[in-house]
Amino acid sequence: MKHNRLYTSSSRIKVFVVDDSAFMRKAIKNILESDSRIEVIGTARNGEDALEKLKELSPDVVTLDISMPHMDGLTALQHIMAETPLPVVMLSSLTQEGAVETFEALELGAVDFIPKPSGTISLDIDKQKNEIITKVKAAASAKLGNIKPAKPEVVEQPPMAISKRKVYTGISDKTVAIGVSTGGPQTLMKIIPYLPDNLSASLLIVQHMPPSFTSAFAERLNQNSQLEIKEAEAGDVVEKGKGYLAPGDYHMSVVKRTLGKGTIIRLSKEPSNILHRPSVDVMMSSVAKVYGRNAVGVILTGMGSDGAKAMVELKRKGGKTIAQDEASSIIFGMPKAAIEMGCVDKVVSVRGMAQAIVRAVKGET
Repeated sequence: MKHNRLYTSSSRIKVFVVDDSAFMRKAIKNILESDSRIEVIGTARNGEDALEKLKELSPDVVTLDISMPHMDGLTALQHIMAETPLPVVMLSSLTQEGAVETFEALELGAVDFIPKPSGTISLDIDKQKNEIITKVKAAASAKLGNIKPAKPEVVEQPPMAISKRKVYTGISDKTVAIGVSTGGPQTLMKIIPYLPDNLSASLLIVQHMPPSFTSAFAERLNQNSQLEIKEAEAGDVVEKGKGYLAPGDYHMSVVKRTLGKGTIIRLSKEPSNILHRPSVDVMMSSVAKVYGRNAVGVILTGMGSDGAKAMVELKRKGGKTIAQDEASSIIFGMPKAAIEMGCVDKVVSVRGMAQAIVRAVKGET
């Protein structure tokens, strides 16, 4: 049965909550219904129970726990996406195993995820109140069709990490600064693995993500990419042919080395009054100052406007700027904000993004 989603920005968002803990079901329901625009229309104790109830219910969003008896969240998610495609937000534990399962869920079609702060039964789930409400609202407007795997244009299937040839090494005098939020893991997996191993630039990536997940995501990108991708560390010398993913809960920026050529990475929790940490604006602003016309700024799918102001700065410094188009964005907020600032040179689909980045690095249009 296919669900016809009629949700608009002015209507209430109907949510279906799935968790094996009665406490968690009640807590999540209370959190969601503290927002007048959200209504919880049903709950389920495991995947089997959820699939049965979804035959009668038509929610706008499903929140789905990963670890459940009888039928876990990953199995239930596969059934939902095959039989009743809906925006699904996963709830996962803050562990290495939880991170791996979360990325599997995103590849299976989940829109986003929310980490449980203290395990399967998180008595302190209220800490995540704002994040839960914000992500459920975003999921209600997500484009499900853009979550499916897609092959970029004019490139072959990417080789695995074992075949990396490391054509370029050494100091990077060019960089590609990428900012992304909601829908980012799926989107980046459609771009980064398709960049060639002879890219004569470094990559600096900010993905809004909690601390315990960025290391696992960097490794996942690395395993599937021709470039070497790592979670950034303070003091890393930025090299061409390598990508640096900002660690969760730290702003990442670049500064010129005091001794020798090139740049190094700085990590900081300041400024602390910014909505997101890591922040795209913080990273991209530093790139504009250090790299100027040798920088390429890229804004991808995501909620809000993080990165738009810094893209203006990067454009003024002579850098090239690219934004993802609305048709291929899971959430068009961040690209839209940058486009409306009038600072974007090219608007590109996710299928053409890898090729557009390569051309921009070469100085082509």
